[in-house]
Amino acid sequence: MKTELHVPSDIRFLTVVENWLLSSLEVELGSHIDWPRQSNRFRLVLAEAYSNVIRHAHKDQPHLPIVIRLELQNRDIALEVWDCGTGYEVGKYKQPDPEDRQESGYGWLIMNRLMDRVDYSLQINNGHNCLRLEVSLGEKVDESQQLQA
Repeated sequence: MKTELHVPSDIRFLTVVENWLLSSLEVELGSHIDWPRQSNRFRLVLAEAYSNVIRHAHKDQPHLPIVIRLELQNRDIALEVWDCGTGYEVGKYKQPDPEDRQESGYGWLIMNRLMDRVDYSLQINNGHNCLRLEVSLGEKVDESQQLQA
């Protein structure tokens, strides 16, 4: 399954984006996963990615669209967040040290801890940037095995 959503660079659309993502996953995956745990994971990762585009990549340019793509194959999920900004050089990222009381940089850390893979590509596809988040939910549990457990 592949689907995508085009939304404005406006934080008021965060709930719309979250509902689209979680509803799309639930339609495809059904009730065979731990939805409270997984929905919290995806909400946090998506909120961080979406708000970073608004605050940094599209700062003061709310007319620029954000494209969010979702691909699901078996139980492997890929989420892409596309922006039109100048981009961020991941090589310059410095992991925050709580003792330094650093105010920023936690989003990248959170996304990397919650997802299996995080990639960021600069200036591809007609000058757009792509944050790609991947996670595997593991093997599908056979319903007959669940009933026996």
